[in-house]
Amino acid sequence: MSGKNVAIDWSGLDAVLFDLDGVLTPTASIHERAWTDMFNSFLAEHAGPERDAAPWQPFGESDYLRYVDGKPRFDGVRSFVESRAIHLPEGTHDDPPGFGSVGALGNLKNATFQRILRTEGIRPYPGSLRVLDALAARGTAMAVVSSSKNAPEVLEASGLAPRFDVVVDGSVAGRLGLIGKPAPDTFLEAARELGAPAAHAVVAEDAISGVAAGRAGEFGLVIGVDRGAGHEALLTNGADVVVDDLADLLDSLGA
Repeated sequence: MSGKNVAIDWSGLDAVLFDLDGVLTPTASIHERAWTDMFNSFLAEHAGPERDAAPWQPFGESDYLRYVDGKPRFDGVRSFVESRAIHLPEGTHDDPPGFGSVGALGNLKNATFQRILRTEGIRPYPGSLRVLDALAARGTAMAVVSSSKNAPEVLEASGLAPRFDVVVDGSVAGRLGLIGKPAPDTFLEAARELGAPAAHAVVAEDAISGVAAGRAGEFGLVIGVDRGAGHEALLTNGADVVVDDLADLLDSLGA
């Protein structure tokens, strides 16, 4: 099902688990810029006279959506460099930002993201705020589930932090040993912390890996938010419903 003002029966749905970037806040655009700047700097550094060869074609939107969107940061690095047949040592998650390892590239991306966030700030999507208000009025439990370790900073910068007592982000996943999206582990952990069975919880995601995680976890409803992945791709990979903006849910919430 897709379109505006979709009909959803919210009875029996006691919790909503929101991805952050691209669902509640337009940080997906900042993440994409950070990934693009980082990878293109990396490719340029390694290209030399082979600048026009296939492995050195610039990182673009299709690469972002296919290889890194919604995934844990280091998984995204690994996925993209492998797609270009580039071999890098794994390194560690503590490697200083740079080009020498998967860990270093991941940390360079994070440093780039934080610089953009500090200098430009972030505001939530207006439609998402209205849905959060409507769900709060119903007494629906809510959590944020994000692959990013930057989720606390984004929530603070956007003013959303006071709305969520449960946040399962990349740092929490690492501490608990949870597998990242498209595995359902992080969503299942958030539902557990809210005291909601998966069958009575909703996943709201804009990434293909995220809707796939929602489907794998057998959640009661998986909502895809199309910020560029495409309605059909989101439906094919696990979404029950696809909307262009969370505001399309307001009629079904009586708001």
